[in-house]
Amino acid sequence: MIDLKNLTIEKAHADMKSGVYTPTVLANACLEVIKQKNAEINAYVEVYPDVLEQAKTAEEMFANGTATMMTGIPISLKDNMLRDEYTASASSKILENYTATYSAGIVSQLKGAGVVFMGRTNMDEFAMGSSTETSAFGNTKNPLDTTCVPGGSSGGAVSSVAMDGALCALGSDTGGSIRQPAAFTNLVGLKPTYGAVSRYGIISMGSSLDQVGPIAKNVSDCEILFNAINAYDKNDGTSVPVENRIKPSPLKKKIGVPREFLKGDGIDPVVLGNFDQACEKLKNAGYELVDVSLPLLKYSLPVYYILMPAEVSSNLARYDGIRYGESHAGGKLFDTYAKTRGQGFGKEVRRRIILGTYILSHGYYDAYYNSAVKIRSAIKNELQNAFKDVDAIITPTTPTLPFKFGAKSKDPVSMYLLDIFLAPANIAGVPAISVPSGSSNGLPLGLHIMAPFHREDILFTIGKDFEKLV
Repeated sequence: MIDLKNLTIEKAHADMKSGVYTPTVLANACLEVIKQKNAEINAYVEVYPDVLEQAKTAEEMFANGTATMMTGIPISLKDNMLRDEYTASASSKILENYTATYSAGIVSQLKGAGVVFMGRTNMDEFAMGSSTETSAFGNTKNPLDTTCVPGGSSGGAVSSVAMDGALCALGSDTGGSIRQPAAFTNLVGLKPTYGAVSRYGIISMGSSLDQVGPIAKNVSDCEILFNAINAYDKNDGTSVPVENRIKPSPLKKKIGVPREFLKGDGIDPVVLGNFDQACEKLKNAGYELVDVSLPLLKYSLPVYYILMPAEVSSNLARYDGIRYGESHAGGKLFDTYAKTRGQGFGKEVRRRIILGTYILSHGYYDAYYNSAVKIRSAIKNELQNAFKDVDAIITPTTPTLPFKFGAKSKDPVSMYLLDIFLAPANIAGVPAISVPSGSSNGLPLGLHIMAPFHREDILFTIGKDFEKLV
């Protein structure tokens, strides 16, 4: 019997290469877990019917010597990633029956590497949420404690790995939607540099903020999956050519801590205590920790909640009941628009569309949107200057432990505040990772690490060093 709980990508690859078991056996083991657990956890909204066919293809790659490190590895896809001829709904009623006509760039890349796509995972509708409570297909539960949320919006993705229904997963991160749920489920989650990973074929939320990234059990597996998707894509206008990316250089072994940023309201003392312990562990690993002054960082969240709804309003205008997706006919064209969007979109999506439309409206565009764009640029410059002196900047991943269902759903502002440590990386476009940092009363905590553009190697190095001490 395969020990899925402790199985990593590296171990699975070695086992399949040496013939301990086949990709089909591994896929069947994950399918059995999904059969046993998914009815309760609700990580998957669909298990792909061709899982064993994919596993057979992987076996052929091992047989003919073309296998890669990812060949035969069971992986889940967030429900906003297109796979040709399969449904992709962004967990929204408006796209419930939408069938993709092409595959996302990352899906094509991984298919070529021989992965086994297990299915598409539940998410907050159109990635709008921090708890996977806004999905049109029901809540996803945290496999570590089913009374708690798994975080969001990639809650289904992390839960698929945490319950052993996949060895790794792909999520998307607009303001922390990979890193926060990873922290809530004791996993590693990476938001790569903006432009490092293709966004082609990803259902957009906030186009200047969205980034696809890996979710895995440890830093090494996260690195392996990142390397498999880290490539230039000519179909993505935001993709950065490899020759224009910053090359790795020796580490200073110096980490910045923005102490004044950790004094905000709503941060659980348990979280701060765990962060202090994490700092001591990094010192023991040979890193020098220095205080850094980042006075603009506190404006990241307000900037995010101006830019993101504005982009949501623009991106979701395409769902009008005319071209594709759900449609509810009305007496006039406007009635069709109104009925389709009113019935097809959930409450949180409608809230953000309305807010974004207001932000972009005449008379408010300069006061809100343009001001946010200017502050975004200043935050980006502030971080770039800080990275001249330190390799990385650390904070807790989240201000709270995983919380109970319904604890924050009636107070949108308290839900939005969960992104306080995460939004800066999306605002600036820099890479960031969440690594497990311990637990309190059985609930996990995470350490958040940011690095300069295209320096994911720094995140992996620090993450691996830290992992040994936890």
